[in-house]
Amino acid sequence: MLLKETLLLRFVGVSRIPILLALRPRVQRLDEDVCELLVPLTYFSKNHVGSMYIGALASGADCTGGLHAARAIYGIGGRGHPRVVPVFKTFHAEFHKRADGDVLFRSEGGRTVAAAVAKADESGERINLPLSVVATVPARHGEVPVATFTLELSLRRKPDDHRRVPNKV
Repeated sequence: MLLKETLLLRFVGVSRIPILLALRPRVQRLDEDVCELLVPLTYFSKNHVGSMYIGALASGADCTGGLHAARAIYGIGGRGHPRVVPVFKTFHAEFHKRADGDVLFRSEGGRTVAAAVAKADESGERINLPLSVVATVPARHGEVPVATFTLELSLRRKPDDHRRVPNKV
């Protein structure tokens, strides 16, 4: 587990996304290529049939894709682009098996996201790119995916004067 990155993710949970406190995600790997996040199967993430709740799976995929953008924006491991704002525009999920154990989410789009963040900061235009996240339950199913997600990441630089100007009537 990467302690610094996990603590950052939990701080975000306290301040912005409270569900992360209940899910207790752990960053297993975060580098220029790959992000891996583990969400344990607990009382708070389990549904009525003993597998991971769809909201917990969606949160895991969201965080995994979002960590790539956070790494590039906040300059973890290099130059940052703090004026770029990331949001997810679309979310597509396919469920293949029951997620009946701790779920490992993996995304391999780190370099592509870093390049898109830099381009959005330089150009000021909105950049959209799809991210793929694969969820596995290594203890039960090995490397066989239990779910696959495609999230469209939308990046745009904040305007220099980001205060809202009231509309004239």
